[in-house]
Amino acid sequence: MNLPNKLTMLRLILSVVLIILLLFPFYSVNIIFPTYIFNDAVIIDSKYIIAGIIFIIASVTDFLDGYFARKYNIITNFGKFLDAIADKVLVNSCLVILSAHGFINPIIPVLIISRDIVVDSIRMIAAKSGKVIAAGGVGKLKTACLMIGIVLTMFYNIPFELWNIDVANVLLVIATVLSIYSGVGYYYANKKSLLMEQK
Repeated sequence: MNLPNKLTMLRLILSVVLIILLLFPFYSVNIIFPTYIFNDAVIIDSKYIIAGIIFIIASVTDFLDGYFARKYNIITNFGKFLDAIADKVLVNSCLVILSAHGFINPIIPVLIISRDIVVDSIRMIAAKSGKVIAAGGVGKLKTACLMIGIVLTMFYNIPFELWNIDVANVLLVIATVLSIYSGVGYYYANKKSLLMEQK
């Protein structure tokens, strides 16, 4: 277990902690998270602030594991596999939970998760012919918008809520559009491999 894989495992563990924090009925065991009023209008549940901090730490490990893997040239198939799982568990679970809790529109996780399924399928088919598909610039921009959007959503869009600018939702919508766009790009870039698979 090298350093990048340890960081990926940490992200996976933090993802599980995050899911438990957001879904466990703490009130049933008499644990109440403090709430605060922001700008005389927004009621803030500190549970989501804690969740946002955990999400930030987990996202930093996503950057660090890739950085160290490239720096020390210890990129492995197991590391790629584990990294993909950790990313999906972290981001997609948060999208689904935030949607279920009424923070974001359900269409966002539906489109993003559906796109991920399609792209992962394309990657598997391309891998059979020895073709490795790396994340492009659009995909990286999508990920950045998605992660910042999720954090801002958990932070109740603060500080932008002061000026009534819904930056969190705008970033998530941009991430959704970029997700679909990059998904279409993956399809056309690997159209030949997909058509050959049908023969």
